Amino acid sequence: MTLRKGENMPLPTAVLQVEFTRRAGTGIPRADVCALLVADTGARDADDLVHAAAPVHPSGAVRYAAGGTPDPDPAAGTVTDTLSVDLTSVETAVTSVLVVARSDGGTFGRIPGLRLRVTEGGAEVARFDCEGATAETAYVLGECYRRGGGWKFRAVGQGYGSGLAGLGAAYGLRADQLPERLPDVVPEPVPDPEPVPDPDPVPEPPREATRAVAPEPTVVVHAVPPAAMAPPAPASAPAPVRLSKVTLTKDAPVVSLTKQGGTTGALRVNLSWRVDPARGGGRFHKGGGVDLDLCALFELSDGSKGVVQALGNAFGSLYQPPFILLDGDDRTGGSASGENLTVNLDHTAHFRRILVFVTIYEGARSFAGLHATVTLQPQYGAPVDFVLDECTVQSNVCALALLVREGDDLVVRREARYLVPRRGVSPQRTTDYAYGWGLNWTPGRK
Repeated sequence: MTLRKGENMPLPTAVLQVEFTRRAGTGIPRADVCALLVADTGARDADDLVHAAAPVHPSGAVRYAAGGTPDPDPAAGTVTDTLSVDLTSVETAVTSVLVVARSDGGTFGRIPGLRLRVTEGGAEVARFDCEGATAETAYVLGECYRRGGGWKFRAVGQGYGSGLAGLGAAYGLRADQLPERLPDVVPEPVPDPEPVPDPDPVPEPPREATRAVAPEPTVVVHAVPPAAMAPPAPASAPAPVRLSKVTLTKDAPVVSLTKQGGTTGALRVNLSWRVDPARGGGRFHKGGGVDLDLCALFELSDGSKGVVQALGNAFGSLYQPPFILLDGDDRTGGSASGENLTVNLDHTAHFRRILVFVTIYEGARSFAGLHATVTLQPQYGAPVDFVLDECTVQSNVCALALLVREGDDLVVRREARYLVPRRGVSPQRTTDYAYGWGLNWTPGRK
């Protein structure tokens, strides 16, 4: 069954082969496949990442089975990496097995023919043709996850411009726990363990003494239309309306993520910008660009408040409060990835409000001449974006978007509001005052 991005389907609880295929050749970056086993709180330690240099998970449930296998047809110019995933042996604490590709020497936007296949006994169960990759160097192709006592597969197709470091940070792994680069030589495939014969076979007990055991239920995968596989919406909520993209403006500044289908998974908030030297106010730092910092004030349903920002290394957490993670710190804005915050929409019930804002850390005195775009990309919904208006005041802090929970819905409001700090007042404290957060601020640096 061929899936589109965000779609899912049931999996048989069995030993599956997961194949990652892509084009290879001169000028195409190298790539291989990894698997990350995730619990409710994220990855538990470095052993939960299975890759070519660490090819077997301690549980034996996931194995890097083969790498760089050429296509039987030389004209195809494709290679395939294979993972073996034994869903019958995955530890109870593990809720999801992410299938992740990593690149070396370039981004996935330069690697054509990305494809993921899931097979059982040679028969194809699911297929996902990954399209739309751009500046990612680590790419989540799909995931096998527990649902209702069984397993399902979801086509994901989202990645990280910061590579495995960004992926690791999102799931609780430090940079020093991750492999630095693809191996120059791919290890030999890891064979399945040979069965050890019992030296003293035990005679089979008499049939009448054998306790009857009910057989395990069989999960059958049916090739049904994608629409039929979508989980039903709650009876109290309208069915999500999926649009191609929503652009917020002054006249239409609000959108409901629920109505856009973005109710679960990760919400990625991206800020990208470019400098107009003719309009840029003030000095530029030695890197030749402007260093903007993406930040977020949060208030949770239990009343706790705080800030996620690079200053003071307050990068947040995706699987623990505040369920918001700052992926990194782009010092120039010139990269395609810009700055990114990730919000875990699986914990929407914990949110009361989130204010995403940006400050100028270095390189300019105001936002004049900085052309910035804000994009909110839900994992399973339509993207929402808007551009910042021209800055006409001496502002070094701008409130971007306010996310407010209204019942079971998360509403996004375009703010695009330039703030002017009083003398001696920091941009962060100025934002706090403007929106009534009431935090105690202390000096910090990055």
